[in-house]
Amino acid sequence: MPQSPTEELPVIWIQGAACTGCSVSVLNSVSPTIKNVLVDEVIPGKHVNLRFQATVMAGAGHLVIDALEDTWKAKKGSYVLVVEGAIPTKGDAAYGSIGEDKDEQPVSIASRVEALGRDALTVIALGTCASWGGIPAAQPNPSHCVSVMQLFKSKNVTTPLINIPGCPPHPDWFVGTVAGVLLNGLPKDGELDELNRPKVFFGQLIHENCPRRAYYDEKKFAKKLSDPGCLYELGCKGPVTHADCATRMWNNGVNWCVACGGLCIGCAAPGFPDLVSPIYEKTPEVTLPKIGQRVVQ
Repeated sequence: MPQSPTEELPVIWIQGAACTGCSVSVLNSVSPTIKNVLVDEVIPGKHVNLRFQATVMAGAGHLVIDALEDTWKAKKGSYVLVVEGAIPTKGDAAYGSIGEDKDEQPVSIASRVEALGRDALTVIALGTCASWGGIPAAQPNPSHCVSVMQLFKSKNVTTPLINIPGCPPHPDWFVGTVAGVLLNGLPKDGELDELNRPKVFFGQLIHENCPRRAYYDEKKFAKKLSDPGCLYELGCKGPVTHADCATRMWNNGVNWCVACGGLCIGCAAPGFPDLVSPIYEKTPEVTLPKIGQRVVQ
């Protein structure tokens, strides 16, 4: 019996102002492994075809830029664009470029993201820098970095955008989002929140599921990081950060920030790092939920 042809999902993954930590995190995915994601069929009959990713590509120069542009031209409306890092907008290509044009002039990151984003099936802003601007957009922001969402609004790009913040993001958040697109198509109404984050991963505050939550309700606050008790008064940003770190954990479920004696620094929160700084100082008083209550942002 003849087998049905495998459906390919082309992916272009470009990097702006970033440290490559998002790539490193996703490449360390455990279940499925990155080999499973890139070589196998993540969903039966459907395969992720990574056409461009500068960190893992063996090639360089015009050959790889040609691969990017060939995919862009041949697969308009059917490829997924992954953007890692913030977008410098000052000085054209002075603060970052991706390849050169036919006149051998550098092509700015902003113009690449705009052009590729306009013709994509969907765009995934991977990591806090791409989602909110992150560290490159922190004050004084000399390169005028912006998030993908801000760039799209300024350029009237209406392609569906999915934000997956985190510094770095958990590999499950990315792989799960891609698997969702393969299984069910683009996110339906109600599956993303008002900031375009998948609710399945970012639908609750870290504070709601923190193992130290009972200490907060009992007003037992730690005086130093090694103490038992809630870390809120030491600067924990769990009460203002949406993510499922407390239940998903990191390193294949081994540990996470609070469980190893640290505190949540709010790396997935909009405005990180400026709006959650100083890290080790208590945030202004906020109205927090009781255990079991659903927070509506």
